Amino acid sequence: MPKTKALPSFWLLYGFNVRSPLSRPDLAVISLLRIALAVPFFAFSSVAQAATLEQMAGQMIVVGFQGDDASDSSVQKLREDIAASRLGGVMLLKTNVKNLKAVAALNTALRDASPDLPPFITVDQEGGSVERLTKAVGFTEIPNAATIAAKNSPEEAEAVYAKMASAVADLGFSVNFGPVADVNVNKNNQIIAKYGRAFSADAQTVAAYSEAFIRAHHAAGMLTALKHFPGHGSSTADSHEGFVDITDTWSSSELDPYKTLIAAGYVDMIMVGHLYHANYSDADAQTPSSLSPQWVTGVLREELGFDGVVISDDLEMGAIREHFSLEQTVTKAVRAGMDVLLFSNTAKYRPSLGQEILDILLAEAAADPAFAARIEESYNRIIALKARIGAAGPA
Repeated sequence: MPKTKALPSFWLLYGFNVRSPLSRPDLAVISLLRIALAVPFFAFSSVAQAATLEQMAGQMIVVGFQGDDASDSSVQKLREDIAASRLGGVMLLKTNVKNLKAVAALNTALRDASPDLPPFITVDQEGGSVERLTKAVGFTEIPNAATIAAKNSPEEAEAVYAKMASAVADLGFSVNFGPVADVNVNKNNQIIAKYGRAFSADAQTVAAYSEAFIRAHHAAGMLTALKHFPGHGSSTADSHEGFVDITDTWSSSELDPYKTLIAAGYVDMIMVGHLYHANYSDADAQTPSSLSPQWVTGVLREELGFDGVVISDDLEMGAIREHFSLEQTVTKAVRAGMDVLLFSNTAKYRPSLGQEILDILLAEAAADPAFAARIEESYNRIIALKARIGAAGPA
C-alpha cells in the first residue's frame, strides 16, 4: 500500500485512502437504517411533464461541495437547488465525511429536498486506495479490485461487494462510481495498475468481476457507473494531473468489458475519461474522450448501442481545466453527447459553480435549438434512471 508521502497532494484532497492509523471512533450510539429511496413511477411521470428547460438542464449537473453536516449553510443551499431542480446531484469526497452518523443525516437532508425526483448522491467507493468511507470513521474497508479478483471467484466477489454496497446504501448514497472496467494492459500504469484498481489484464475477467460489483449494488438499490471509457488501463499518464495521450497504447479490446455488460443489460451509467486518441478527435484539435462526439456518440452510442446515461469523469481534472474554459468544457461535453456533467469543485472552490454551469447551459440553449434538444434528451435519460433508485435488480 502506498505511503501517504508518496501520493500526489491532489490525491489526498480528492480522497485516496492512505490507510491512516487513526483510531476507530466509538460507534455504540450509531444505529443506521436503510434510507428508503424508492419513488413511485407516476411521480417521475408528472415531474417529466412539468419540467422547464432550466429544470431539465439542472438535472445534468452534479457538483462537489464544502461541508460535512446537514446544518451547514452550504448544505442548505444545495437543498434549495435540488428542490428547484437547479442541481441534479452531489459528489461527496473524504472532506465531506465527518463521521457515519453525520454523513447519513447529511444525505437524508439532501434526499428529502426532492422526494419526487431524488438527487444523485454519489461517492467513489471502489475498495483499496479509492475509498471516501474508511476505517477512520468506522466504515469496514475492503481490498482493491486486483486483490478481490485474485482471491475470490466472481460469486465470492459479489458477496464481498454486497456487504459494502449495503453499508454504503444504509448511509443514503444512491450512486457508487464503480466498477473500474479498465483492462490492466500497462503494468506500469500510474493511476490504474499502481493502485490495483483493475480486476485483470483479461477483458472477459474484467467483465465478470464488474458484473459482480454491479449486481451487488443493484441488490442494495444502488446505481453504478462503469469507468473509465474508452479505457484507462493502457495509459502512461494520469488525467488528474494533465493531458493523457493513448493514441499509441490503446486497443479496441479495451472496449470488450463495455460490450459484454451493455449486451447483458447491467449498465446504469458509463463514466467517460479524459483520454486523447488522435483517431477520435476533432479536426486540428486534441479533443479528450469526454468532450469527443467521436467517442461518446460515435463509439459508445452508435457502435456499442448504449442509450443509457453517460457521465463525465471530474471535469476539473488537469486534462480538462488546463486546456478548456468552463464554457468550452460544458458546451463541448453536451454536444459530444454527455448527459451528466461532474465537477468535484476542488480546483477553485466556489458555491456558485452549479449556477455558473446552469447559466452556460441555458445561454447556449437559447442560442441553439439543437443544443436545447440535447438537454431534453439527456433529461429524459436521467429521470428514467432516477426512477430506478432504490429498486433491486438489473435494468
